[in-house]
Amino acid sequence: MRRNFSSAIAALAAGACLRFFFVLKYPAGSGDSVLYEQIATNWLKHHVYAMNVGGAITPVDIRVPGYPAFLAVIYWLSGKTGPDARFWVMTAQVVVDLLTCVVAARLAATLLELAIGKVDRGRVFLVALWLTALCPFTANYVAVPLTEPVATFFTTLTILFLCLLLLRFRGTTFWVDNRSLNLYLREEWFAAFAGISAGFGTLFRPETPLLLMTACVLLAWHFLREGDWPKQWRELIRIFAFMAGGCVLPLMPWAVRNAITLHEAQFLAPKNSNLPGELVPFGFMAWEKTWLFRVREVYLVAWKLNDQPINLDDIPARAFDTPEEKERVAALLEPYNDEVTLTPEEDAGFAQLARERTARHPLRRYLWLPAARAFMLWFSPRIELLPLSGQVFPLREAWENDPVDQTVTAGFELLIALYVFFGAWGALRLWRQPAARAAVALIVGYILVRTVFLAMLETPEPRYMLVCFPALLALGALVFAGKGARKASSAGEHRLQEAG
Repeated sequence: MRRNFSSAIAALAAGACLRFFFVLKYPAGSGDSVLYEQIATNWLKHHVYAMNVGGAITPVDIRVPGYPAFLAVIYWLSGKTGPDARFWVMTAQVVVDLLTCVVAARLAATLLELAIGKVDRGRVFLVALWLTALCPFTANYVAVPLTEPVATFFTTLTILFLCLLLLRFRGTTFWVDNRSLNLYLREEWFAAFAGISAGFGTLFRPETPLLLMTACVLLAWHFLREGDWPKQWRELIRIFAFMAGGCVLPLMPWAVRNAITLHEAQFLAPKNSNLPGELVPFGFMAWEKTWLFRVREVYLVAWKLNDQPINLDDIPARAFDTPEEKERVAALLEPYNDEVTLTPEEDAGFAQLARERTARHPLRRYLWLPAARAFMLWFSPRIELLPLSGQVFPLREAWENDPVDQTVTAGFELLIALYVFFGAWGALRLWRQPAARAAVALIVGYILVRTVFLAMLETPEPRYMLVCFPALLALGALVFAGKGARKASSAGEHRLQEAG
């Protein structure tokens, strides 16, 4: 048994079994899946990045092209398209997610090396590999055609390149087949690799550049505290230039296509995912931001807009400060439910409600609700792809209704809490080593920046945080680094004291 747990192959085999369990037992789809499949099919068959709008194939930029390109390659290789190709798409996502586990394990080893120098990193590599391979949340999302598995891979890879950049700043020599790569892998190369990886990640999730922005701020802090500002600024600008150039490079074909086909300068995708000429319901979204923070309410209200009638009883009581306000919402929804199309006048009515609610309770709008969304983003049980209701409370009633449902949901919530706890513990342990503080600040800073960014949106989907899980688990693996790493750490501190 101990020999099995000491094998990377065993960890990857266990991870593959878990992922194929979800693929075979609980395959899933979503509205976004259908959208991606339609674009990929049109791209492959008609050579146009387009949707079917009103019966016509219409070029769009509603989504960045990374995932449709991924689907189109699978379609071309399998000879199938759309739902018929989903098993092959999910199988490819299993492979990508297992690669993410390997990258996360290498990230954990790099963090340990940053902290205490060249040590035996095999134990922490294996611990991180097992943790990520057996993570049910990332594993579950390979069973649905969505961007998360590939976006998670590129995010984790970008963090690894940034940590290797920090390692390279220390003058560490990289060896491959007993040959030094120091002359070839300069700091600029790692910055460029990080930028290119983030650029490809942006083609799957357009908020990926938040990682590079966080890295730039931390690198500036890391450089400028060294002194000799003119020299450090020149070095910093060169690193930033390579990073930015690497990020823009994968986005250029998409930007050129948008300029030629749609006559617009668009490197990402429309902020509100709207089709050309489509009404953006700014007023309705502003009203949602004054009360919505639960995932369930996103399904019942936000995602029904312009597609299904919205039931007033599905809107929680906190959306109405007074009975009169509830009557106004009912009056706005009545004509909407007749046509299932929000008009500009109705949207303006919701905008007025949003302004009034914000004026009455600005802290609720800008502090308490974003904090509640941030909590839900992290501590939601993530059972939306499983045949579970997610009901835990009231305890006795939930247990009587479905004990398996309650047990699995509560177990997933506890598991997420453990992941966050061990990730924070690993970060604190790593922070005690001054050489690793920049890497800790990078990972923790990115997690916080991404959480704040997503918490300001009106539709908090917990899946958006999955890209942070491998890095979080890499930090958690440091808690289990073992006696060997701690002895190496003590020896390193002793050598530093002697040198001092």
